[in-house]
Amino acid sequence: MVDVTIPSPGESITEVTLGTWRKSDGEWVEKDELLNEIDSDKATLELLAPAAGALKVVAKSGSEQKVGTLVAKIDETVARPAGAAAAPQAKSKVIETKPAESTGAGARAGSGSGSGSGSGTARASGGSRASGVARKMAAERGIDLGSVEGTGPSGRVMKADLEGVPASESAPAARSSSPRGSRGVRREKMTRLRQKVAERLVQAQRTAAMLTTFNEADMSEVIRLRSEHKEAFEKAHGVGLGFMGFFVSACVSALQKYPRANAFIVGDEIEYHDYTDIGVAVGTDRGLVVPVLRNTEGMGLADIERELKSLALRARDGKLSVDEMTGGTFTISNGGVYGSLMSTPILNPPQSAILGMHAIKKRAVEDPHRPGTVAIRPMMYLALSYDHRIIDGAEAVGFLVHVKDCLENPGRLLLGV
Repeated sequence: MVDVTIPSPGESITEVTLGTWRKSDGEWVEKDELLNEIDSDKATLELLAPAAGALKVVAKSGSEQKVGTLVAKIDETVARPAGAAAAPQAKSKVIETKPAESTGAGARAGSGSGSGSGSGTARASGGSRASGVARKMAAERGIDLGSVEGTGPSGRVMKADLEGVPASESAPAARSSSPRGSRGVRREKMTRLRQKVAERLVQAQRTAAMLTTFNEADMSEVIRLRSEHKEAFEKAHGVGLGFMGFFVSACVSALQKYPRANAFIVGDEIEYHDYTDIGVAVGTDRGLVVPVLRNTEGMGLADIERELKSLALRARDGKLSVDEMTGGTFTISNGGVYGSLMSTPILNPPQSAILGMHAIKKRAVEDPHRPGTVAIRPMMYLALSYDHRIIDGAEAVGFLVHVKDCLENPGRLLLGV
């Protein structure tokens, strides 16, 4: 008998949820054939057969299991059934990346490398070689997984493979048009990810003395610079010039001036950091993830935009590694992309501060060049939530004013003043 045990999705993860068994008890499996998908609060992993033989299921689908626990066995002494074909070789075990704990003390250097996905081109058969996200997306859109060519490990169909596939005309409409007056109720178990997010949000509000201070920034100069130089910038650096690069640079400058906004409380001590690892919230179909830009204090605008683009693409495709989503010292959240006008972002423990960006709206304000007169300007509300145990109100206000000044006078970012 060959043991099938729960592998570790990553450091600090000790418990996972076992998914649905793809093979029945006693059924023949090939080596490296998909047996199950393991769900943790950081990543979803494939559980592959370590050998060919008859499967003996030990643990039930949906059960909570410790890393290293025996969940099945494979009997190699059983004769191969007639006509059984060998399963394709898997090239990667990590298939979907999840939002991890967005912060953690001690991560100081460059980001770790995630598991790459294979480039197999075998077609999915009845959805059996498709990720959980892809299966759900296909069901919602009425897509036949058997007609989709997968680019994941062993030809596995991934979410990205379905993005260009047109939805069935009947499936979406049929699912969305319920009879008028329907009062259906359904329940589904929270994923480990959602449970972890809920736990950390409550932890932040329960353990930190969290306050939020607000200001507003005139985005005229940033918009003008982008408009005038975006084509030359992209030609010179091979990446577009976005707003986030300016915000990251402004926060780096402010964090260097107000170092406690970049520090943690550890017991009865304050842990200061001589580097700025900034987490940038990115929305995906699986939820919000917060990849971390390492050592932003040494980055120019082009470096920031290039790294942001790389992280955002990997986040969309579910290919971020655990290391790339842990260890930030400060976070930026951009609710403005969803139309939010104002919000109070929640801290990511053990971080002491988080900046919230919001939608740019034209408003009537005093013209800074002609005092006493009113002008229509593109304005953005800024919010800084902070832990009052470590950051005083004057520091928080000073931090936000510094960010505002950097955005309204972006030249200071280039000059380092």
